[in-house]
Amino acid sequence: MRITDLLNVESIKLNATPKNKQEAIDELIDLQVKGGKIADREAYKEGILARETVSTTAVGEGIAIPHAKSDAVKAPSLAAITVPNGVDYEAMDGEPSTLLFMIAAPNDGDVHLEVLSRLMTMLMDEDFKNKLLSAKDKNEFLKIIDDTEKAKYPDETKAVVENDGRIRVLAVTACPTGIAHTYMAAEALENAGKKLGITVKAETNGSGGAKNVLTKEEIEACDGIIIAADKTVDMARFDGKRVIRTKVSDGIKIPKELIERIEKGDAPVYHHTGAKAADESTEGESFGRKLYKHLMNGVSNMLPFTVAGGIFIALAFLIDTIAGAPQDSSFGTYTALAAFFKNIGGYAFSFMIPVLAGYIGKSIADRPGFLVGLVGGFLATTGSTFANLAGEVPSGFLGALLAGFAGGYLMLGVEKLCDHMPKSLNGIKPVLIYPLVGLGMIAVLMCAVNPFMGMINVGVSNFLNNMGNTSKIVLGCILGGMMAIDMGGPFNKAAYVFGTAAIASSGYDIMAAVMIGGMVPPIAIALSTTFFKNRWTDEERKNGAVNYIMGLSFITEGAIPYAASDPIRVIPSCMVGAAVAGGLSMAFKCTLMAPHGGIFVFAVVGNWPLYVLSLAIGSLVSMVMLTLLKKKRTDA
Repeated sequence: MRITDLLNVESIKLNATPKNKQEAIDELIDLQVKGGKIADREAYKEGILARETVSTTAVGEGIAIPHAKSDAVKAPSLAAITVPNGVDYEAMDGEPSTLLFMIAAPNDGDVHLEVLSRLMTMLMDEDFKNKLLSAKDKNEFLKIIDDTEKAKYPDETKAVVENDGRIRVLAVTACPTGIAHTYMAAEALENAGKKLGITVKAETNGSGGAKNVLTKEEIEACDGIIIAADKTVDMARFDGKRVIRTKVSDGIKIPKELIERIEKGDAPVYHHTGAKAADESTEGESFGRKLYKHLMNGVSNMLPFTVAGGIFIALAFLIDTIAGAPQDSSFGTYTALAAFFKNIGGYAFSFMIPVLAGYIGKSIADRPGFLVGLVGGFLATTGSTFANLAGEVPSGFLGALLAGFAGGYLMLGVEKLCDHMPKSLNGIKPVLIYPLVGLGMIAVLMCAVNPFMGMINVGVSNFLNNMGNTSKIVLGCILGGMMAIDMGGPFNKAAYVFGTAAIASSGYDIMAAVMIGGMVPPIAIALSTTFFKNRWTDEERKNGAVNYIMGLSFITEGAIPYAASDPIRVIPSCMVGAAVAGGLSMAFKCTLMAPHGGIFVFAVVGNWPLYVLSLAIGSLVSMVMLTLLKKKRTDA
């Protein structure tokens, strides 16, 4: 489907003068309605605004492409406006948007992704953009798009072959979200190749799947391959070829340099070695970046469990609040419907930490690493098989991180050792030797880790008991900070157990400090992803709003994905804000008689107005620290 099939003169407005982003959206929606493809204007607008809350659809360089899938869309369509003086559309580069397209897509297809990717590719051409902005009338505007699209995509099933009849440089581009940067990098590489007189074909691994896929014949005939990607791509097909691996942003910023390196032979030959390919695909990168990519693989796969489970648990609290359930240990499971949501959400949460560890292990050592990481993560949440000895407790989130990384690298070592085994045993390695050895090693490792963490927890609990008699405010700061150290891990649980135990002896002020400390991290992250979007990835911004619900529901685990991806900055920021909130709660003599529930149990909070103030101050402190510590992102 071509762009001009979706855009007509009724859906175009030249020289528009919206005063702000909201007016620009309204003008575009009016054009969509005028085009006759929208059944319900308000329902479609809700979809557009919902997409904008995730992250701005202004991609920079004067371009904005708002889009939405909605049941209100009768058929795919486009609307476009030009704004010569520009409008502030909250673009990441801070520049006003002068050329805006709005995509409307029905819920039963991904046409908006296809159109979005094609638009992004064409709009990379500065001359094309300038022609659109200078169009004298709507028909000329449409003709410019039609002529450019026909010239650029004469036959979508065949790659353009120039010069000596072969494609000399191949590329694969991919970013975590698979929308803007994926296609921008592909376009930049292909354009740079044209200027150099070198034919380049780029495969895009976008959110709608791989497009322009490289063929076996093209790979065999090319001089080399550029992998400009921030996520894992299929590397086995490039065995024996010269390969450059780099960030997707480099494909946009320095395409000429990358192509010239391939042509000069300044690229290592890639050798694929089966199961170890997942780790070898990061060869040439710094050790820190390797760890980051492995970590992000675990975090991205864990996110659905965190989000869905957290919302189900929050619904359980809301249902019991509406039903007037008693504010005690049964809160959240008092009514049958609440218990249903609480149990389902709890099941999703129980997978969260093992999945994190499992996919970290898989990123490092492929399938053998997945088994080891998954089981190690499960043992971190439940305790090892010797849990009854020496009072062992689970090691939680931090233990799972250790299990994922240690398990993955241990399996790489096992695979190297097994390389010396007779070739006749190759068939049983992945199905017998790797699983057995890996499972035994991770069991031994977690048996060592969990008791150690248990001893730490006992020591922490004793320390807190002694602190209570010395200074209530200091105790509140410590408890609040502990709730944010490991987001549901041993420190968090030690503080929580201490708080719930205090309820039995009327220590309601202690429980109040504990709960408010656990509410701050998700709320602070939600605030930061809302007001300081340029500190976070697209995926982090997209899921950030869910943390408002989790934080207000006292579900600290909502902050785990963010802490896991950047622990050096996120954990200290959350700890300081949580400590401030806990200390203020103690200073204001706030109390809480319920062991859980977040905002849904504020009816039983003593001195609740100052409790809310403490929560707000603590969350703002963490948000400010996050803003100061985290750098602005230049890639996606």
